[in-house]
Amino acid sequence: MFRLSKAAEYAIRGVLYLSLQEKDKASGVDEIARIQDIPVAYLAKIFQTLAKKGFVRSFRGADGGFKLAKSPKDISLVDVIEVVEGPIFLNDCLIHSGYCSKDDLCPVHDLWKEAQKRFLDYLDNSSFEELAVSAKGKEKTNILQGVST
Repeated sequence: MFRLSKAAEYAIRGVLYLSLQEKDKASGVDEIARIQDIPVAYLAKIFQTLAKKGFVRSFRGADGGFKLAKSPKDISLVDVIEVVEGPIFLNDCLIHSGYCSKDDLCPVHDLWKEAQKRFLDYLDNSSFEELAVSAKGKEKTNILQGVST
């Protein structure tokens, strides 16, 4: 079963939170962790990794915290997942050519290859800008339905 790690899930939630903030607002890791229900130390470590890869920037001081280093429209879901998880493979036979001795013989290999291509393309074309717009729409719907967020 393909499943994201908690680290990838938390990275996505953290970047989405930053995507929803005003461009010049830095958000503290404590604030993000509390609102997103993520352990603070775990999120801080994830944000350090995201900072090293150029997705977030950290700022010290009273108004310190984290901001996105890129526009949300320029950050895809696959970008954030792969920073935390490494490359995504739906099956071992896709790790590299020859990894599986049956690459050329197995009819399922071609199916996995096409499924992975479509999956990665979909994630690559899903930006945090789109996710933020969707989140804002869901928030309005929840408020109208009396559901607290």
